[in-house]
This record gives sequence, C-alpha cells and structure tokens, in this order.
Amino acid sequence: MERKWMPVTAGILDIVAGFLSLMGLFFAFLGLIVLETVRGADILPGVPANFILLVLAVIALFAFCIDILAIVCGIYTLRRKNWGVALTGSIAAFFASWILGIPAIVFTVISKKDFE
Repeated sequence: MERKWMPVTAGILDIVAGFLSLMGLFFAFLGLIVLETVRGADILPGVPANFILLVLAVIALFAFCIDILAIVCGIYTLRRKNWGVALTGSIAAFFASWILGIPAIVFTVISKKDFE
C-alpha cells in the first residue's frame, strides 16, 4: 500500500502543534512561578491572587489535555489506523495552534479514504 502524503503531513502537524503548545504552557508556568516569587504588586486590583492562579490552573489543565490529545492522535494519524481518532487529533491541534490545526483538519478530511 502506497503511503499518501496528506495523512502523514496531518499527523506531523498534529504532533508539532501539540508539542509547541506544551512548550508554551511550560514557559507560561515558568512565568507564573517568577510572578509568584516577585509578588510585589497585584495583577488585578480587587481580585485575590489565589483566584487568578486557580483560573489559570484550570485553563492550563484543559490546554495540557488538548496538547496530549493532539500528540497521541497525531501518532494514530501517522499510522493511518482510525480516521475518527485522526480527525479528533486534528481538531485538538486546532485548539493547540490554529495555524497548524486548520491544514491538519483539511488534510485529514481529504485523506479519509487512506485510512483503514
């Protein structure tokens, strides 16, 4: 069976989008740690800092799950095993990085016949 370039490209885009978003999340946490150690001024006057950190932690947890989903489903896309999982990974890649996610979705949808 000949390997088509579109599912391979979509899988690579999924993995790269998830990885880049994970790196951004890591640096955001690094920034929060620095901000927490400096802690001289309020970020938003009148809003408790613990509340802001809680909201950011919930957003970060959601982003972490999306990033891992994009990476894992990107691997499935490279193997061309399950088109539904591949499409899920491309949609997750869209939320991780819309610039890489849009072509991943397009390539995955166009190459539906290449999956088992």
